[in-house]
This record gives sequence, C-alpha cells and structure tokens, in this order.
Amino acid sequence: MITVQLPKGGSVLVYPKGDHQPAAFTILNFPVEDVDAVVDELLAKGVTMERYDGAGQDEKGIARGKSVGRGPDIAWFKDPAGNILSVLSQ
Repeated sequence: MITVQLPKGGSVLVYPKGDHQPAAFTILNFPVEDVDAVVDELLAKGVTMERYDGAGQDEKGIARGKSVGRGPDIAWFKDPAGNILSVLSQ
C-alpha cells in the first residue's frame, strides 16, 4: 500500500488487488498548471503517452482542447497496473 500526497494537502491511498483488471477509461486526472512541462518530465522518465484515434493529439501525445474550445489540454498515460491516468490543464 502507498499513500500519494497531493500538493494542496490531500492524499490518495493506493492498495493492491490480487485479481485486478485495468480500467478501460481514465480513473484519475491530475490538474496541472503546465501540461507541456509535466508531459516533458514524464517522457524524460520513460513514461509513454497513450494515443487515441480522433483525439487530435500532437507529437507529445497532448490533445489541445483549449485552443479549439473543446475542453482542457490533456495527455493520458498508464500506471504500472495498466490503469489510465491523465494530466490536464487547470
């Protein structure tokens, strides 16, 4: 079990499950001030961004929603258990 400390004082408890099946949808979004900087940091650490048909993602894997009025900029990746997580603009 681990506890993830969030920047504004909150925390998330993460625990193992023996027969875990990864979710086929985003289970946790991390709002960030600078999606590009966070994606660059994740890529530098070997994280692979997920790609989705029709999402209009750029070369980094970021879907640029803000510039076209379709929601936040967002990039998806998987945790070690295969669940889908994202970073998105605040």
